[in-house]
Amino acid sequence: MGVSAGALPSLLLGILLTSILGSLGANPGLVARITDKGLEYVAREGVATLQSKLREVTLPDFTGDFKIKYMGHGQYEFHSLDIHSCELLGSTLTPLPGQGLYLAISDSSIRVKGKWKVRKRILKLDGSFDVKVKGITISVSLLLGNEPSGRPTVAVSSCNSHIDDVETHMSGDLSWLLNLFHNQIESRFQRALESKICEEIQDSVISDLQPYLQTLPVTTEIDSLAGIDYGLVEAPRATAQMLDVMIKGEIFSLDHRSPVGFLAPVMRLPEEHSRMVYFAISDYVFNTASLVYNEAGFLNFSITDDLVPPTSNIRLTTASFRYFVPRLARRYPNMNLELRGAMVSAPFLNFSPGNLSSTPQMEVEAFVLLPNSVREPVFRLGVATNVSAMLTFNTSKITGFLKPGKIQVELKESKVGVFNVELLEALLNYHLLNTLYPKVNEKLAEGFPLPLLNYIQLYDPVLQIHKDLLLLGTNIRYVRV
Repeated sequence: MGVSAGALPSLLLGILLTSILGSLGANPGLVARITDKGLEYVAREGVATLQSKLREVTLPDFTGDFKIKYMGHGQYEFHSLDIHSCELLGSTLTPLPGQGLYLAISDSSIRVKGKWKVRKRILKLDGSFDVKVKGITISVSLLLGNEPSGRPTVAVSSCNSHIDDVETHMSGDLSWLLNLFHNQIESRFQRALESKICEEIQDSVISDLQPYLQTLPVTTEIDSLAGIDYGLVEAPRATAQMLDVMIKGEIFSLDHRSPVGFLAPVMRLPEEHSRMVYFAISDYVFNTASLVYNEAGFLNFSITDDLVPPTSNIRLTTASFRYFVPRLARRYPNMNLELRGAMVSAPFLNFSPGNLSSTPQMEVEAFVLLPNSVREPVFRLGVATNVSAMLTFNTSKITGFLKPGKIQVELKESKVGVFNVELLEALLNYHLLNTLYPKVNEKLAEGFPLPLLNYIQLYDPVLQIHKDLLLLGTNIRYVRV
């Protein structure tokens, strides 16, 4: 099927827009940045774990033949090999651009104890030995990725270990016999240990590190209405000095998840290195939350006369309106009113350096409650206000608080004539300050959790507000269990 010349530009434009929107849609709402200071801490903790695992390694027995002048041939066996001590000292973990991370360990040592046996025809000798392995260097390249589900992955792409020096000390009857060919024995030890170190690292990454990374939550319920998507949008990005983990950061409805009608902005993180980890949270996260709660009706409100304080100058009855809306009182004598409010659209949070604000727009519709329980609409109000917001960090959650400004009310539509809205403005202001804002602030105080691996604690936080993003810097502590 062909494409007409007139349709071709539209088709090309559609393909272009689709590709642009697709690439923009990959922007994360949240970025977790691990600085060089954070990588140093991860290296120390990781090497401590590896050191513990190497102490538990069982080395294989090995045997060999020997030939000594005047004595002829014999066989030796080294068994019950036990790593008595292991010290992995110098370690660095650096980003490997385009791949992941590079772990280098140097100036390390291992001490092995075990038993030996020698057999020559009917002669059998045995004893113990002590091997000091010094000058161990290990280099490991880790490939970081992400599953389609959004979970992080890690794999060893290369591993090398080298031992500079092996010293063997024998004890027992005729141990001098084995010392005659200690070079052969030490070479066997060196090859066995070098192979075992990388084998153990590969096994540790598969059985320990990868399952541990899987504890990073992909989705987390915030409450009965909303959840947050913490899936990775791409593989972690390694640059020269840091590692960036790009996270979706979208808050969605637990009842029905639907595509968000706007894109996450491109975040440009400031150069900060004083903390181990930085969480950059864009306005996208907060604004998707606003969408969810607004669509769920959380921000809607209703005011009836029983909610009006006794000291109010106005009641929500038609009789109370007779002086400034006489037509209403004449048409609907001695009836109650109800005010129903809703946001014109989900109120978005605006980020500017050092400041958070919002300008919610509401519509309030007034109904007369007829005797047959039917609601009759009589007028509609527009309500505008400015709200400043404060965000804080509480252990593992971002929490917030709204400080409302003065409201402005205007009459948008009326079936009972034009009237002054000042008394209604006071009534609405009272309700918003005493009912709606406390309800919202109670929800904000619950906060939403940050994406953390198991056993990670955050401390010494610092919070900064930049254009389009909130930057939380913090140090981390791994709590061993």
